[in-house]
Amino acid sequence: MTGEQILVVEDNEKNMKLFRDVLAATGFRTLKATTGGEAVAMASEHTPDLVLMDIQLPDLDGVEALRRLRADERTARIPVLALTAQAMRGDRERFLAEGFDGYLSKPVNVRELIVVVREHCEGRVG
Repeated sequence: MTGEQILVVEDNEKNMKLFRDVLAATGFRTLKATTGGEAVAMASEHTPDLVLMDIQLPDLDGVEALRRLRADERTARIPVLALTAQAMRGDRERFLAEGFDGYLSKPVNVRELIVVVREHCEGRVG
């Protein structure tokens, strides 16, 4: 199980580099987007196997970007994981209720990131 393509949506350059480096070292191919609008366009064009979506983004926030992905038949079934510093009680449940397939809080535990990404990629039926 290697070679799946992950779209990393993150506006913080250091976080983007960390996520992409970890994923690449684990055998995943990555695409990057730094805004919600760019994420929607990239997902439509490339149909990645998974999207890691920051919530606080320039232009469209992660929740609105998710809504647009779900509204498009080309991207509606791509698993999308919320990636956020919003880690208060109830935040995880709130993002899952919005339609995210999973939730990772920042700062991200690298081992947890790898485990969660693998689980979602393995669970995807082509």
